[in-house]
Amino acid sequence: MSTLPLPPVPAEVLDAAGAVAFGKYTGAIPEIDWSLLGAPYRRGRWWRHTHHKRWQYLALATDDLFCGVAIVDVGWTNTAFAYVFDRQQKRLLGHFSQDGVPGLTARINDYPSSGAASHFRFLGKHIHFAISHDAEATLDVVGHDFSLHATLCLHDAAPSLTAIGPVEGGAVHATVKSSAISLQGSVEVAGRRWLLDGGVGSSDYSNGFLARDTAWRWASAHSRAIGFNLQAGYFGNNENALWLDGEIIGLGAANFDFDPTDPMGRWHITTDDGLLDVYFQPEGYRQENKNLLIAASRYIQPIGTFRGWVRAHRDAPLRVITDLVGVTEDHTARW
Repeated sequence: MSTLPLPPVPAEVLDAAGAVAFGKYTGAIPEIDWSLLGAPYRRGRWWRHTHHKRWQYLALATDDLFCGVAIVDVGWTNTAFAYVFDRQQKRLLGHFSQDGVPGLTARINDYPSSGAASHFRFLGKHIHFAISHDAEATLDVVGHDFSLHATLCLHDAAPSLTAIGPVEGGAVHATVKSSAISLQGSVEVAGRRWLLDGGVGSSDYSNGFLARDTAWRWASAHSRAIGFNLQAGYFGNNENALWLDGEIIGLGAANFDFDPTDPMGRWHITTDDGLLDVYFQPEGYRQENKNLLIAASRYIQPIGTFRGWVRAHRDAPLRVITDLVGVTEDHTARW
């Protein structure tokens, strides 16, 4: 039994009548513009303002470091975080998490594949991410105790995944996941410098209207030959995908078996189509809990390695995975 290739990405998330182009696609959609969203998903202006969530997340992995960077705009406020994790010493070297000022400190553009930059700047901390029209991206991060400067070469990366789907309790959502991005650059912490050259990057751009109470479990890991993105929660199996030798393969529903009270415990993750069975062992983690009265967030992102197997279809031979670096995540948000 073979696996059908994903269709090419549409030019827009909506057609001329405001209908949504639901599906999983190969390629990054040029723009995500919900302004002409039609029935039954359209809501009033205030609802759209308070439920419109956008974020840009980037992961940079080498044998020595794992770096996670995110800008999040939840409509009525915004926030950002960045961290550098030392894989050899198994500890965070530098990190920050900063809430911003609504409408002033963050901007996430509507162009996942090129165009205007996304940025966050507040109290001496900043993140700036931009993709040029020649498929090269730059990332600059300055925290209170570290800095990061990287170039991400998208032109030789695996094809991106675009997923567009409905959201229970919300309306609609779209995401663009990119895998196997080659890196150049450096990280500096306390006078010490690490090179990112030869590492692998991945990105997650997401834009949609989510429920006030949203929860998910997530796993993401990428090398030049094999990568995957898995989610269980608010978006169902819409964004579940496997990258295998430069081809994107859609995956079914993901099951996450882990102990949420044990951040360093092992995870077992499978998909119901029989194409993925992996174990994840954390090397460390980043954790954050916030309670802002009108909003709350419980978040943990372990960093570690995956082992197990994947395959292109049920009759294909198993591709063994060993020491594939990535993250898992358990996140509950009231936003």
